[in-house]
Amino acid sequence: MQEISQAIQAMKFGGITIYPLLFLAVLALVIIIDKLYLYRRYIRLPKTLLGLIETYNFSWEKLEQELVSLPPGNYYARFFRIVQGNLDKPVWWLESRAGDEAQLIEEGMGRGMWVLETIVTGAPLLGLLGTITGMMHAFNLIGGTGLVDPSGVTGGVAQALIATAFGIFIAIFALFGFNFFSRSQVRVLEEMERLGTRMIDNIRLSQHESGDR
Repeated sequence: MQEISQAIQAMKFGGITIYPLLFLAVLALVIIIDKLYLYRRYIRLPKTLLGLIETYNFSWEKLEQELVSLPPGNYYARFFRIVQGNLDKPVWWLESRAGDEAQLIEEGMGRGMWVLETIVTGAPLLGLLGTITGMMHAFNLIGGTGLVDPSGVTGGVAQALIATAFGIFIAIFALFGFNFFSRSQVRVLEEMERLGTRMIDNIRLSQHESGDR
């Protein structure tokens, strides 16, 4: 508790730029928590479902049973149902609609990512602004006859250093979150594309076997 109290006291010397920096910090934290909830609830691929689609000539009835067990709004279920629910359509039509659905899913997963990216750039600039205002305040305390208020000068320097450090800390925090979720998004979309190809291959296999008969 003492460390937290000391940190709060130190932030009070950061000047007015601390307040927008605090807003950016809270905003980044909210977005990261929201993304973690999104990935945990809506971007979950059970191993049984993965193993089924990887199986040669799998059963579409079993696939339906697996999809029903997923929570409403699951992104994988949304993508797979485009194919599973339109088996009577031509393959080219399925591929087109699956691509459209994947694009919608990508947009949903990427919602708010631009804010994290903006925080990565904006937080250090706000910290730099705090540095400039703090140093200007310190220099204004030096009169024509010399140093007027030594404690005021050191306070201005402290303001500059605290604002800069806080801005860089927020940027690093947002950067880790942005890179983590960007990479996770690419990995999920690549997995969807790969499994979608498996489903289309299974349709082509069924059509080929029907043609042989």
